[in-house]
Amino acid sequence: MSDLVTLYTNPYSRGRIVHLFLEAAEIPYHIELLDFATGDHKKPAFLSKNPMGKLPVVEFRNTFVAETAAIITWLGDLFPQSGLLPPIDDPARGLVLKWLFFGAGCIEPATADKAFNRPPVGKGSVGWGTYDDVVNTLLVGLEPGPYLLGDRLTAADLYVGSQLAWALHQKTLEPHFQFVRLVEALKSLPAQERVQSQTIAMVAELDRRRPKP
Repeated sequence: MSDLVTLYTNPYSRGRIVHLFLEAAEIPYHIELLDFATGDHKKPAFLSKNPMGKLPVVEFRNTFVAETAAIITWLGDLFPQSGLLPPIDDPARGLVLKWLFFGAGCIEPATADKAFNRPPVGKGSVGWGTYDDVVNTLLVGLEPGPYLLGDRLTAADLYVGSQLAWALHQKTLEPHFQFVRLVEALKSLPAQERVQSQTIAMVAELDRRRPKP
């Protein structure tokens, strides 16, 4: 039974968030690189691991887990030595879980609404409220900074900060000081540098696999 976590990912997917968590937590892992261009994520071999055909997925000891926030929570409990996910008896755990699931349940759909110019629905009709609700909640949560728990880096920062970096790049969020401060703090992490180096290598590997004209 392998003690390595397997990360099924693509450099252009949310797998980069899990990749960052694995590096920051110093969890032993290896990568299974899937190619969107050849539909690896929609083939039976992968659909048996995640019927949604989405990345990322992680495998550990014959268990497969999908959904980025769930993956980070699961791995944080399996490898508590990183300190990125507070243990059950730490009052900070509730706050970290709140922000992990706020990322999945509120930031993701609200910024998607903005990206695709989807018309707002009635206030109270959806779980994330409104786009402005989400932005204001983030601004308040990040006010002490630079992290969501002040000076303490946690799994929630890796997840939410990665979402903010993408949203700022896509211009679905305004570059408020609190958002930029968190993104810049994550950029300075040694784990981020390692992920960036490996990401460049993955892009090159995908290019190498494709037939040349």
